[in-house]
Parts: sequence; structure tokens; C-alpha cells
Amino acid sequence: MSMMTEFRDFAMRGNVVDMAVGIVIGGAFGKIVSSFVSDVLMPPIGMIIGGVDFSELALTLKEASGEVAAVTMNYGAFIQTVIDFVIIAFAIFMVIKAMNNMKKKEEAAPEEPPKPSKEEVLLGEIRDLLKKE
Repeated sequence: MSMMTEFRDFAMRGNVVDMAVGIVIGGAFGKIVSSFVSDVLMPPIGMIIGGVDFSELALTLKEASGEVAAVTMNYGAFIQTVIDFVIIAFAIFMVIKAMNNMKKKEEAAPEEPPKPSKEEVLLGEIRDLLKKE
């Protein structure tokens, strides 16, 4: 078996394709959440705090000198990233929780009792005929 055939078989397996779709959708979802946090959520929070733009919050460790840029610790961007993570983690938690609830409902559905065998049906009919006589 050639390496290309082996790779094709691997790539076309259902789990790999599902994982690839999940990664693409997850990346797009991450961008949506990042935009939500930075463009919708953080501006009002910054306004409430006193007109602070979180993306510009930084601690200067070393001032700029000549053509050398200043060394800063950008903790505002870190705060936004943490909020992104919390929102994404919560959304994933809710999806997994919903999937688990659906799985529990499937498992909890009562199974119908097994159908009686032909012999049992025949014996039941004989019993019913004997009761009539």
C-alpha cells in the first residue's frame, strides 16, 4: 500500500473530516467572540470604569530611547483575551451540556418489551380456547 493511498484512507475517515469541520467552525466562532468582546462588551465596561480603552492598557517596563521602542506589558489585551476564553468556554460547556442531556433522554427512553415467540403466542391462543370451553 503506497503512502498516498494510506494517507487518503486516513483523511477520508469520518472522524478526521468531522474534526476538521469542528476546527474550522471553532476558529470562526473564536473570531466572532473576540470581536464581540473587543467591539461590543469592552467599550461600555471601559466607559463605566472611566473612559478606559482596555486594548491600550499597558505597564511600561522600559521607556523608549531613540529608535528603540518602549518595552510594555500589555495587560489590557490580556484581560480581553481572558474574557474571550471565558465566553468561548461557557458556550462550549452549554453545547456539551445540551448534547449530554439529549444522550440521557435517548438512553432513558423505555425499550418496548420483547415480542413473544411463536410458541408463546400459540400457547396463549390454546389457553384462550380452553377458557372459552
